[in-house]
Parts: sequence; C-alpha cells; structure tokens
Amino acid sequence: MSKVATNPDGRPIQTTGPVLIVGSGLLGASAALALRAANVQVYLQDVSPTSLALARDLGAGEVYGPDSPEPSLVIVAVPPDVTAECVVAALKDHPNAVVTDVASVKSIIVDEVLESGVDASKYVPSHPMAGRERSGAAAADRDLFIGRPWVVVNRPGLDASAQVAVRNLAVDLGSTVIELDADAHDAAVATVSHVPQLVASLLAARLREASEDALALAGQGLRDTTRIAASDPRLWTSIVSGNCGPVVDVLHAFRSDLDNLIEGLESGARDGFGADGSVGAINAAVSAGNEGVARIPGKHGGVPRRWAIIEVLVPDKPGELARLFSELGAIGINIEDLSMDHSAHQRVGAARISVDPTKARFAETELEARGWRIVTQ
Repeated sequence: MSKVATNPDGRPIQTTGPVLIVGSGLLGASAALALRAANVQVYLQDVSPTSLALARDLGAGEVYGPDSPEPSLVIVAVPPDVTAECVVAALKDHPNAVVTDVASVKSIIVDEVLESGVDASKYVPSHPMAGRERSGAAAADRDLFIGRPWVVVNRPGLDASAQVAVRNLAVDLGSTVIELDADAHDAAVATVSHVPQLVASLLAARLREASEDALALAGQGLRDTTRIAASDPRLWTSIVSGNCGPVVDVLHAFRSDLDNLIEGLESGARDGFGADGSVGAINAAVSAGNEGVARIPGKHGGVPRRWAIIEVLVPDKPGELARLFSELGAIGINIEDLSMDHSAHQRVGAARISVDPTKARFAETELEARGWRIVTQ
C-alpha cells in the first residue's frame, strides 16, 4: 500500500493534480518541487526554453504539451507586469481549472483580469510571502513556503470551491493562510516588503563610494541590513512599479522621519557633541525602531517572545556548526533562531543562537564544559 502524502504539518495533502505551473522561476519551481515531493502530477510552462529545461531537469515536473491532460489547478508564477495576461490566458485555455497567481502585487492585476471580460469566477489571487535574494529555478527550494504567510485574496464573484482549493494549496505547501482584500494586501506589502527592499538597496548603493578601508570594517549589522540588496533588479522593478501608490505613502512617512533625524544631526554638527537637538533626534529614531521591531511576530506568530542570545565561537572547519547543533540537542536546548557573523581574515565565526531565556545560563555552562568558547554578553 502506498504511503499517503502529507503536508509539513502531517495532514494529508488536499491538492490533486494535474497542476500546471506557468513560470519556472523561484516561486514556480519551488511550488512544483514541493508538489512533486507529495506525488502530485505537475506540468510546467515557460516562455524561456532554458528556464523550462532547467526546472524539468531539477525534477520540478514535465513540460506541458498538446497531449498533456487538462489541469485542475493552474498556478501563474511570472513577474507582475505579465501576470494578468497569463491569468487571462489560463482562464481561457483551461475553463474548468482553478487559477491562482503568486505575484506580490494584487490590485492592478485583479483589475486587469476583470476588465478583460473573461469569466474570472475561478480566479483566486494569492501571494505567498516567501522568496530569496536569488532568483530562478536554480535557487528553488521545496521547503520555501514552510511557515510563511500566504495571502488569499477575497473578492466579489469568487467561486467558493476555487478559494478552498487555493487555501488547500497554501496549507499543503506549509504556509499559514491569511485572507485580505487586494487593496489591504498592497498596502501591507508596501510596508513590510517593498519599502524595505528599496531602503536596503539605497543603503547598499552608498557602499559603491566607500573606501576599501571602510569596507574592511563591515560587520554583521551591515550584512543584515543590506542582504536583500542583492535581489534581481528586473523583478523588483516589475513589483514596485505595480504598487507605486502604497509604496509612495510609506516612503513619504520614511522621508519625514529621515528629515527629522537630519535636522537634529545638523544641530549636533553645529553645536558640538551632546547637543540637545542631536541627542533627542537620535534617541527618538532608535527608540521608535525598538518599538517597531518589537511588533514583528515571533516564529509561532502573535506577540514576539524575547529570546536570550548565546554567542558561540565556531571554528571555520567542516562539521563544526553541525557539532554545535548536535551538542545543543544533546543537552535539550531548542534553537529558536540563528545568525552567523564571519569576521574578515579570521578562521572563526560567531554563531548567535536564540534560546529560551530560562535555559540560557545552563546552555552556556554545558557548552563551555564541552570545550566551546562563549562570548560574554
């Protein structure tokens, strides 16, 4: 008897094939790999023969052709500027299929689809909040969606069974479903995704003029704040240009905060160290940031829990990080989060491990007894 495929929570997979995925980039190929791992029949379409061949060779599915079966579900995973066109084509070519898209803007796409005049009752706009700074099928990961929010857009005239099918897809791939209307979605992603990308890019752009001596001083803070600046410019041009209004609203507020900080710092430059204007502006900026970051949900959702940080020096040799993880497991410590800081020209890295604060001291003592060097906080 064949084993019943389950989603990452252990529940049986609800999505049934055939599934047609239009677009074999990061999101499309990742969804395909996850569905194939659950024994769902997947077919692929892409205007790029090279991308299509790569996704096929990675095991993401078979190339869709004239003799392929009609899909029950179509996932459109192409850049936002061509998403509406592809959705309309899918609705026309596969009238019995549920069609969803995974683009990171929604209002402009929904409007274009509805204005086309096609029967859109089985079109369920959606957006998984998952991605990487790398793009393309080569960066695909079947676990990409696990633990990520997946927005399913509700709108008038939507077939209820179609919406259930897309909700099931999100859950089957390990995501948590959030229901929003298109405008609320676009306003939300402007704040939590699109503007952070632009700010990281603008910050990283300043590094083009930095001296080699300055860059040699770069630490984990700079790496953390600029990581996503390595993202694909073409993709992000398509994303942000489809959500200009909400993005502009957030940028205006950001510019106001920046103007206040600049004004305060100018008074410090004029009046000297400790000037009231500069101290107040700096304190206000950092304090507001503390309040904002404290609102980001923890890994289990809801109000974030404050974990204790243990910083462990890890030799830059094969197997050392795995040994650290193994020994933490052996003493009963769950790793809630992890970041690594590699200093230039050093053969050691610092692993910053978030753990239950009630077990932090015990973990440090046990690790030191096993020969690990703990950086005193």
